[in-house]
Amino acid sequence: MSDRSLHLALALSDVGWHPAAWRDLPDAERVFEADYWLEQVQLAQAGLLDFVTLEDRFELQRDGYGPQTPRADQLRGRLDAVLIASRIAPLTHHIGLVPTIVAAHTEPFHISKAIATLDYVSTGRAGVRVTGGAGNDEAKLFGRREFFEISGDLWSDPEKARAIEELFDEVADYIEVVRRLWDSWEDDAEIRDLGTGRFIDRDKLHYADFVGRHFSVKGPSIVPRPPQGQPLVTVLGHGAVPYRLGSRQADITYVTPHDDDDATKVLAEVREQDALVDRTGGDPHLVFADLLVYLDDDAEAATQRRARLDAADGTELFSDALQFAGTPERLADVIERWHGLGYAGIRLRPAENAVDLPAITRRLVPELQRRGLFRTAYEADTLRGNLGLDRPDSRYASATGSDDLVEAR
Repeated sequence: MSDRSLHLALALSDVGWHPAAWRDLPDAERVFEADYWLEQVQLAQAGLLDFVTLEDRFELQRDGYGPQTPRADQLRGRLDAVLIASRIAPLTHHIGLVPTIVAAHTEPFHISKAIATLDYVSTGRAGVRVTGGAGNDEAKLFGRREFFEISGDLWSDPEKARAIEELFDEVADYIEVVRRLWDSWEDDAEIRDLGTGRFIDRDKLHYADFVGRHFSVKGPSIVPRPPQGQPLVTVLGHGAVPYRLGSRQADITYVTPHDDDDATKVLAEVREQDALVDRTGGDPHLVFADLLVYLDDDAEAATQRRARLDAADGTELFSDALQFAGTPERLADVIERWHGLGYAGIRLRPAENAVDLPAITRRLVPELQRRGLFRTAYEADTLRGNLGLDRPDSRYASATGSDDLVEAR
């Protein structure tokens, strides 16, 4: 397939993106079992999807934005996304695994180590979705910093707008540290020479030496360079500031257009940010559009299911992404149009995993294949390979010497 071929990702959250999805499942508690997640990812793999993202935060699920609500009639609680991905990685193949991490309350050294390890466990299929995590309820769990409440038009408040920009600058530095640590071992740093008794070439380990406003990290990593060199880095954006983060540091930015005109406008805004930054490496910045989907054989049935779920929850679901209720064939029409505009891929959010995920893999994917838009077999063994991205060289590979990082024995 050409580099213009469509890519598909799946965003997994609980038992579905609609908060009432658990009501249709007699065994919804399986969301706390590893096998549940394995089954979802294996079904996505059967549909040849490029990767799955695993939602995660440090706070309990919430309704939209704003302060945490005390509702007890919605699914609450979650497992750690990185640990889920590591558990199911050896039992899957080809499909990428992209857990979510919260930059504001974790350290880049720890995350670089965790995702590099996931890349080894999955033999080159790891990625990460980095989110800032600016909610004050979440910050209170750690007690080390404070954030404002996320509500209303944040950009109309100059103080909050500055805080948001500072947060995204912090996330950009966070990703830069992670990327430097992934590169801090050259690919051939391990020599394992029994004759000389040398396991490692000390000249091929390098200090990251990052010093900025938010981090001062020397390095190197304690994990050898990941199989992909640089695991996939992805972010979600809703405006110029997060788009700029994606342009600076991400392989993929997810955006949330609400119709065809908005899809054209949003993509142009991302490309404007691309033009303002100096991206390292030669790979393109891929843009994926998010869609929350309710799929059925009949469009009316899909619309009725959406209404039924809203009624069960007591309110209409708010979503940053377009909510599509209809047939897989009509969804394929939307995807084909947006792909034609220049979107590299679509990230699908199933409203109910039990209903919409099978419809994606068994109905939508064959329809896209029939149109010549989507692969009929995986084309590579790594996530970067399936996305058409090269394996980058370490930024330190041409450096000479390394300040005696490892003592000779």
